Order: sequence, then C-alpha cells, then structure tokens
Amino acid sequence: MKKKQTVTIYDVAREANVSMATVSRVVNNNHNVKPETESKVLEVVKKLNYRPNDVARGLASKKTTTIGVIIPNVTNSYFASLARGIDDIAEMYNYNIILTNSDGDHKKEMKVLNTLYSKQVDGIIFMGNELLDSVRTELISERIPVVLAGSVDPQKQFASVNIDYQKAVYTQATKLIEQGNRKIAFVTGGLNIPINREYRLKGYLDALATADIEFDDSLVFDVSNINYENGYQLKDKLLSAGATAAIVSNDRAAAGIINSMNDSGIVVPDEFEVTTSDNTELTKMMRPTISTITQPLYDIGAVSMRLLTKMMKNEEVVEKNILLPFGVDYRNSTK
Repeated sequence: MKKKQTVTIYDVAREANVSMATVSRVVNNNHNVKPETESKVLEVVKKLNYRPNDVARGLASKKTTTIGVIIPNVTNSYFASLARGIDDIAEMYNYNIILTNSDGDHKKEMKVLNTLYSKQVDGIIFMGNELLDSVRTELISERIPVVLAGSVDPQKQFASVNIDYQKAVYTQATKLIEQGNRKIAFVTGGLNIPINREYRLKGYLDALATADIEFDDSLVFDVSNINYENGYQLKDKLLSAGATAAIVSNDRAAAGIINSMNDSGIVVPDEFEVTTSDNTELTKMMRPTISTITQPLYDIGAVSMRLLTKMMKNEEVVEKNILLPFGVDYRNSTK
C-alpha cells in the first residue's frame, strides 16, 4: 500500500497562490486577512486535507498548547472524575491533554515524566498518593508550571488543589465520638505517605484531644497495600483492639471490613460503624451504603487546570494552594 504523502503549509500556499505567513494566519484564526483570501485558503486546506503540524508549530512558538496529566490509576473512578474536570477546562482554553498512567509506581512516574518532557508539554498536572524527592527534583528542574490535583505537598513548593483532609477526618471522628464511640480505629494505607501522616492522622488526633479521649496507638492500623482483601482480614484485629468504629482512608478496604463484620454476624452499623474517604461508586453499591467524605472531584480537576492556565500565561495567581469545600455524607454504615 502506497504511503500517504504529507501535505505541508508550503503546498497550501503554492496552491492558493499566497504566502506561507498568510496560510499560517488563516489556520490559526488570525482574521487579519482579507475575507476573499481567507475563503480561498480555506478551500485549498479542505481540498488538500491539510492538517497543521502541532509539533512544528510548537517548536516555532516554543508553545505546544499540550498538557501532561499523570494519574496513578486510570481505572479508579476517583481519578477519572478529576481527569474529566481537567479535560473540560483544557478544551475550553484550547489545550490538548496527554494522559499518562503511572500505576502508582515511582519508577514509572519518572519514565512518564521524561516522555511528557520529550513531547514539550507546556505544563503538568500531577496526581499521586506521594511526591517522592526524585520526582520533586525532576519537576523542579524542568522549570515548567506544575499543579498537584488531589495530592498534597507539605513543603508547598508546588501549586495544588485539594480539600482540607485534616478537617475532614476531624469531622468524621467527632461525629463518631458524639454517637458514643470511645474506641475508634484509624485505618490508613501507609503512614509514611504525607497525606495520611501530616493531614488525616492529625485530624483524627485533634478530634480525640477535643473530646478528651486518650490516644491508643493499638487503634491505628498502618496497611501498606490497602485494598478489599486486606480490609476483610482486619476484622479480628479491630475487635481485639476493642474498636467499635473505624475511619478508613480507602473505600475498598472499608467495604472489606463491612463484609467481614457482616459475615461474622456483627451487624453494621448497630454493633460496628464504618466511615470512609473517597465517595467512589462502591460506597453507594455496598449494603449497607458507606458513610464517606464527599469531595468535589470534578471541581478539583477543573480548578487545577484553570490554575495551570494562569501559571502558563504568567497571569497573577493570588492563591497557589487552594482548598475546596468538602462534605460528609452519613449513610447506613454509621448510626
């Protein structure tokens, strides 16, 4: 099969009998061209099926109008909702998105970063549970705008859009205390991760201190690979620690705890209460439905993209670390 020959801007200019600069103005919607000339050029563009070369155009202008987005898990509805907000605002401001999946693997994060740099992206939106020093150094060295979406940076070197995770967990714990729970477990996916150690755990501790409840470290469960199976296996440890409720940082682990309790004849929420963090579809599909923090996921993505557009255009940014409102939806896994 004969390879299709690429049509260039020179071919269009020659066919329309105009300069290449005129063709460039027409295809870039610069209306500083006579209407009859613009019409003639557009006819030739259509006739030859000309497609502007974005890469070449980016090399010339040093702008590619392309954004790199790094997601740890594209199958997770939490990150999918964030990505949708990013995409809608990117389209509004005429930016293209290159979506990459890191699988939450730090080596792969470095690999996709280098891939995005090779494509000369104008900015990056990073989503991930943790920002390692190696990734931080790489992001800083490239000197292009970066926004963290749903990811925290305790050092505040990068712009970010989140909710107040510390206050959210404080709200959850306070509600459980008000319902008579004095032994509340805190189940998290790794205390080495800043979002858990610096924000969620502090919210839990603040709520205990406010209620004058002594902290019991046996009620903190640090689960490195937090998932449904590991949540299911936690039941005996939770009960042995005397817990009557659990705050869980992962919806699947929360579902595992609930099913394990119910399978053992322990009724949720009458005998054990569970509340979780991400408000994925699973929280509504479970029986009982799971009480959860509600995050404006679409808005986090949308605001992140808008913030990035301002940074890329060197517009004034009043606040680089934005906290959006959150809620707590009390469903049937709590009393």
